[in-house]
Amino acid sequence: MLQKMMRILAVSAGLVAISTATAASDYPNRPITLLIPVAAGGTTDIAGRALAKQLTDELGQTVVVENRPGASGGIANAQVARAAPDGYTLVLSYEGFHTGNPVLTKQLTWDPVKDFTPIAEVIRGPHLILVPANSPAKSLQDLIDLAKKNPGKLNFASSGVGSIQHLGGELFQITTGTDMVHVPYGGAAPAMQDLIASRIEVFITTPPTAMGHLQAGTLRALAITSAQRHPQLPDIPTTAEAGLPDFQLEAWFSVFGPAGMPDEVVQKLSGAMEKVITSDTFISAMREQGSNASYRSPQELGQIVKDDLAKWTKVVQTAGIAAN
Repeated sequence: MLQKMMRILAVSAGLVAISTATAASDYPNRPITLLIPVAAGGTTDIAGRALAKQLTDELGQTVVVENRPGASGGIANAQVARAAPDGYTLVLSYEGFHTGNPVLTKQLTWDPVKDFTPIAEVIRGPHLILVPANSPAKSLQDLIDLAKKNPGKLNFASSGVGSIQHLGGELFQITTGTDMVHVPYGGAAPAMQDLIASRIEVFITTPPTAMGHLQAGTLRALAITSAQRHPQLPDIPTTAEAGLPDFQLEAWFSVFGPAGMPDEVVQKLSGAMEKVITSDTFISAMREQGSNASYRSPQELGQIVKDDLAKWTKVVQTAGIAAN
């Protein structure tokens, strides 16, 4: 009886393995869902829609974009962490949500390393230090002086707790010896609207969300947090040129799937994404929005996640931020 049961289990396991291998070999044979963890209109959304459009052509299957904002990326990440590891539910995650949020939140229902399969880095973006057009701060030094004269009175926005805007804002305060109040939003787009309306004083964010507003004159950029000026924003000085050489900030936006995805599916997805991300069309589209197309492999992305978890843990400890 025991031997018969063992034979049945062995046959069942074999059938499952064959089924999984077959599913992987003809992947994808139905639409793929790409979750965006913020509201429409921000850098993640812009990059995700551009990626999905070209990936649809590359894979021969529709890649559907769905916005799942909330909980600083936690809603989208939790959905993907619970999804079947078949490659049909993915998330375009953002450095702050994926490696900053876990440092600040004790009760997460997902682990940034154990619950995900790294697939590809998509873009990297420097950050702009932005103020409303009517702000008294005409330069970065003006902003620092204003914050020092008004401790605890200036508000700085972010797209959520644990986002790079949040942690970058904390790092800015550590670097400059200032004290500002953090105001989290459900994405970069709603934060931008309040900045334009002068309901908040400062927003440190990636260029795509700000480009149109800068051209319209409704915002002022005091500096860009990269080593060189951006080709689309040649008149905006770097933080070093503006007198703050120790403050540089760059964020990655990368695609992950659930843990346990078949290697064949991961390689097919990553290979297709590499073709899209390194294409002239995608590079040009991202450059126009103020970001840089930046492909990294699954192995490289996995190491980046681990390294950044360590980096942001140190920032949070230095800033004395208590985990929620």
